[in-house]
Amino acid sequence: MAEKMRIGIIICDRYRTCAGGKCFRALRNREGAFANYKEGEVELAGFTTCGGCPGGNIEYAGEEMVKNGVTLVHLATGFLVGYPPCPNIDHFMAFMEERYKVRVIVGTHPIPEKYRLIHEKLGSWKAPGWSARIAATIGDEETRKAYD
Repeated sequence: MAEKMRIGIIICDRYRTCAGGKCFRALRNREGAFANYKEGEVELAGFTTCGGCPGGNIEYAGEEMVKNGVTLVHLATGFLVGYPPCPNIDHFMAFMEERYKVRVIVGTHPIPEKYRLIHEKLGSWKAPGWSARIAATIGDEETRKAYD
């Protein structure tokens, strides 16, 4: 029997009151950045915020999650779709991967269509690196609309 994968989710502090519904739905349905988890059991073993700009909780949260067996940390889709998108994503990833030797993935649930449309108009994701950051969560139009 394959070992259960333990993941953690860190959300942008702008959404600190989020109940996690879209992330949990995407995990259950294996959509968005969770689409790669088709096989095996996945356990959500941590859920918290970054602590607010510039990410004051990243150090503590990463350490706590790894102590509790997390081997994959997801930076929630809110980091991508907020206004503006989080400028610290790459720093968060590099820090946690280096310090805690944990894999960090950008994204959780599929990007809702309403956010894709506004960011397309604003050009938020035109800068270098953004197409790779949103790749796991951009999905197709039907799925994006289902997450509106």
